Amino acid sequence: MFSGFMLTGWIAATLVAVLCGIVGFFVILRGESFTAHALPMGAFPGAAAAVLLGVNPFYGVLLFAALGATGISLFSRHHRHETATALCLVTLLATGTLLLSLSGRYAQSVYSLLFGDLLGISRSQLLPLAVAVVISISLTIVLFRRLLLSSLSAELAVVRGISLRGTQAGFLTILALTTSLAVPVVGSLLVFSLMIAPAAIARTLCRRPGSALLLSVVMALAVAWSAIALSWFTDWPPGFFVGTLGALFYLISRGVSALRHTPA
Repeated sequence: MFSGFMLTGWIAATLVAVLCGIVGFFVILRGESFTAHALPMGAFPGAAAAVLLGVNPFYGVLLFAALGATGISLFSRHHRHETATALCLVTLLATGTLLLSLSGRYAQSVYSLLFGDLLGISRSQLLPLAVAVVISISLTIVLFRRLLLSSLSAELAVVRGISLRGTQAGFLTILALTTSLAVPVVGSLLVFSLMIAPAAIARTLCRRPGSALLLSVVMALAVAWSAIALSWFTDWPPGFFVGTLGALFYLISRGVSALRHTPA
């Protein structure tokens, strides 16, 4: 379970889980769950286009995720944020419909991009993945105080001279990078699970932001590692366990929270 391609899968899952745990914390804190769902789905057509052209899917995902983030940022200036996100999503998905019809010969590659190919990550992909994860986390650290303050109190952030629009643009950039890194590993349909479930668990169980951030990362790692182990023993897709374990752990956290608040 820890040799050859499995070890590569463990390392890739660890890198992506740490990043998703950190970014997911801010997704939940800022109420950006729909955006976190829309960007991976909207970026998938980019991966399909890359497969069609014989290019590394990462570049296609990165391009379309960047286009989605830019579109959401621009449209949000004139429309409600949810409306802007929905407009960008349907536009990208419509493009994806065309690309999928053109890439019918690449069914296996397209399937992998939808549901991930965690155990198909090659060693040559690890270094670029690690570098990109470090860059994404570094950007998050640079924007950490602004992201945290603007998430908790937009009015106080403005008083302290923080640009809400600039902070939002920075956050969307980080989210686009995270999407680009995670889609080839866990798939565009399951990135949402790895970002949202651990962070939602942390938000349910922790009151302090620092503790919630740490627990979010720990839970993302727990989901990813458990998914790989269970996939090894059952020969079922890791993506199935990523989604179901995330939901199961969240339900358990809600039960624990309810017990905490039950009068003795």
